[in-house]
Amino acid sequence: MQRLKSKPVPSARSIMITSLILCLILASSCQSNETSVTPITPTVTTIDVVSQATLGRYRTNEVRDYQGMRLDPAIGPRDNSIQGVQSVDLESYELRIDGLVKAPIEFSYDDVLAMTPDQRLITLYCVEGWEATILWEGVRIKDLIEKAGGASESANTVIFHCVDGYTTSLSLYMIQNWDIILAYNSNGLPLPPEMGFPFMVVAERKYGYKWARWVNRIEVSDNDAYRGYWESRGWDNYASIYGA
Repeated sequence: MQRLKSKPVPSARSIMITSLILCLILASSCQSNETSVTPITPTVTTIDVVSQATLGRYRTNEVRDYQGMRLDPAIGPRDNSIQGVQSVDLESYELRIDGLVKAPIEFSYDDVLAMTPDQRLITLYCVEGWEATILWEGVRIKDLIEKAGGASESANTVIFHCVDGYTTSLSLYMIQNWDIILAYNSNGLPLPPEMGFPFMVVAERKYGYKWARWVNRIEVSDNDAYRGYWESRGWDNYASIYGA
């Protein structure tokens, strides 16, 4: 009869060494698993993104930055004029200053450009919800009125008439004390037709419907109740931003 061989009994020292090795393996495994599931927090970077649609509205050689500020395209996101974009022939164009002035006068486009220029960085706010910060250059409207002999003592309002029949008004006080300009350049280039070439009122601190485009007549008046195209249709006559 064959006798079965008995298995050797491990010594206490062997058991202790084996247990220690197992503990080290398990500890290493746990540490590895903990590291592998630790979430990585992404770094968030804020980027000033300009859409392709906006980029497409910049004109060739249009100034895009001024004193560290990004300028918006001079051409707005859509046409909101009452008769479409106007095309003005400078050969026959005249800018008339009349009404309650001592000596009504007409200017050619070049006459206006020959006057002392004024340059401003001003934001246009449209009631449709968009805005555009643009570098404007033009002449002070009060200087044009002075060329016509100055406003009479009874005058209190300045009415702007435009090639397309549009009208709006501003107070004479605002024209004289805020140095409101009649612009002929935007972002270093002549006004585009979409923004009122040859001249546009830069009605600082007023909503866009006070920014008359394609201006061909400036009338000094004593009618402070005058209502222009949109104002006569229920829009606020002051059109003020920030309570200005």
